[in-house]
Amino acid sequence: MNASSFPCILRAWNAHERELRNYLRRRAWDAHLADDLLQEVFVRAMQQGKDFCSLDNARAWLFQVARNALIDQHRTRREVIELPEDIPQPETSHEPIRALGACVLRVLSELTAEDRDIIEQCDLEGVKQKDYAAAHDLSLAAVKSRLLRAREKMRTRMSTACQVSFDERGRVTDHVPR
Repeated sequence: MNASSFPCILRAWNAHERELRNYLRRRAWDAHLADDLLQEVFVRAMQQGKDFCSLDNARAWLFQVARNALIDQHRTRREVIELPEDIPQPETSHEPIRALGACVLRVLSELTAEDRDIIEQCDLEGVKQKDYAAAHDLSLAAVKSRLLRAREKMRTRMSTACQVSFDERGRVTDHVPR
């Protein structure tokens, strides 16, 4: 395939090449790299062939491809810092996690059947709230509300029963195994 096969590509390219080059040069900080990326954009347009001609907005497509080429270039050129071999490995103790898991199971068993069911299905088994709502003949808003209340009851109970502490984002920061 050559460029003359699709005059729409050439028209779009001639109309936007200078603007694309300036865009890439401002963001790449290297004129040679910008020119390489510009060629890559042209090649991708050529690869589209007749599909390029059916685009509603060729300029937007060219700029999106240029932007993606810049992002790809940035990702591949990231600096990697080698770490020394003598860095101590963190201790991996699963005991606190198991103790928290036991607390979760105990607190779950103390919740009402309705609260336990919605937490187990939506949070632990990964059932989507929309699917839970359909299966239990509830509105999505009702499921969201019930799940929020059940989580709050569980959180309060875990704070008391297992002395679980939470940070401002609601993540567990500490607990006392019992």
